[in-house]
Amino acid sequence: MTSQIIPVDAFDFVIFGATGDLAERKLLPALYQRQRAGQFSEPTRIIGASRTSHTSEEYRQFAARAISDHVKPNEIEKDEVGRFLERIVYVQVDATGGEGFDRLKAELDGENRIRAYYLAVGPALFGDIAKNLAGHGLVNEKARIIVEKPIGRSLASARVLNDEIGAVFTEEQTFRIDHYLGKETVQNLMALRFANALYEPLWNSAHIDHVQITVAETVGLEGRAGYYEKAGALRDMVQNHILQLLCLVAMEAPFSLDADGVRDEKLKVLKALKPIENGQAGKWTVRGQYRAGASAGGAVKGYLDDLESTTSDTETFVAIKAEIANWRWAGVPFYLRTGKRLAERVSEIVIAFKPIPHSIFGEAAGPVVANQLVIRLQPDEGVKQWIMIKDPGPGGMRLRHVPLDMSFAQAFDVRNPDAYERLIMDVIRGNQTLFMRRDEVEAAWIWVDPILAAWEENGHKVQGYTAGTWGPSSAIALIERDGRTWHESG
Repeated sequence: MTSQIIPVDAFDFVIFGATGDLAERKLLPALYQRQRAGQFSEPTRIIGASRTSHTSEEYRQFAARAISDHVKPNEIEKDEVGRFLERIVYVQVDATGGEGFDRLKAELDGENRIRAYYLAVGPALFGDIAKNLAGHGLVNEKARIIVEKPIGRSLASARVLNDEIGAVFTEEQTFRIDHYLGKETVQNLMALRFANALYEPLWNSAHIDHVQITVAETVGLEGRAGYYEKAGALRDMVQNHILQLLCLVAMEAPFSLDADGVRDEKLKVLKALKPIENGQAGKWTVRGQYRAGASAGGAVKGYLDDLESTTSDTETFVAIKAEIANWRWAGVPFYLRTGKRLAERVSEIVIAFKPIPHSIFGEAAGPVVANQLVIRLQPDEGVKQWIMIKDPGPGGMRLRHVPLDMSFAQAFDVRNPDAYERLIMDVIRGNQTLFMRRDEVEAAWIWVDPILAAWEENGHKVQGYTAGTWGPSSAIALIERDGRTWHESG
């Protein structure tokens, strides 16, 4: 099976923060892959912009190294790399002072193409860049702005950022990117639910016992100490990635797959989340911080050592029991967890169905385990439906719990594009379905802010956990006191 590549219109792609980690690891390799797939129309250009002093030739060398380091060797084609580098130019720009925007304008002037401004910079610069783009006449009806999370540190700060961006770019021109929504399996979640009569009739509290969403990392700070110490796991992962996954699991069928149809339904879910306030935070949430241990096959330092500090109350792990107050999900808990330096790198959604009401099988047949649908986002994207079958062979009825396993890599003989490749092309097309609308971002903060406030008011301190484990023991207690257990990957 092959995938169909539909070219996009010619565009200029401007990367602010062009010499940073995101540009190197994700953006430049993603753009190269889309050119290699034949998705670019000509003339398409890539313009790097940052404070660092570089010539265009020096930046092309940076881009060549990024491709060499972050693209699989069998996908690096010398002629394609050469073509890719030819479309790159570099402009030195000071985002706050405004120097260099005239030079950027000179590069773009006279061209009536789509302009995509990717802000691969800290959110403190979002407003300054937007103002300078407007002040130098660089915003037209074909311009789009792409901003990375975090959109603020709270509801109030998110509104300030949204106002600063919104003063220059319309909501239709603003693309708030969450790379998790670009993953193939995340989009397949909608196909599973809404294209199969098998699942949708069962997708409610009458048949589903609970839902688990896990986003686990084995890495530590990875050079992000300054950012992470101010953010923590709740702001860094739950407010955006995990709540977006929860919305896709829980939302009603949209009237269509257009951008507002999908985002209207996600917004309803966020508004229906039961608040976790002062008196409930200690029972329904867990905060953890990793200590020294072993992760990914070797000894690793604790968070404080990585931070080079003696004290910190920033959480590197969080687990939450969430509930949605609507008819479909009344009484169904959603167990959410994310953390760094955990036992395994895995992102998955587990839909745990209720057990059968009565077993006709005797004790010799073994236990009847409830069905589960496991949607794996990474590292090996795929879907497993766990069912009960008879163990083959003579000797009576013996039951086994086995998966119907669909690995995307095995089922489809196509390269699976990185999430950034898909999302960047959606920006060029002007398709906002997989991007967060302003009211979604703010609704997520409305739910998260009271948790942060409760932690601070109640002195809800982080609990230590050994690197290479699944977090604090209280995270296990969070789910086991309800008679349930965290799903074991595999």
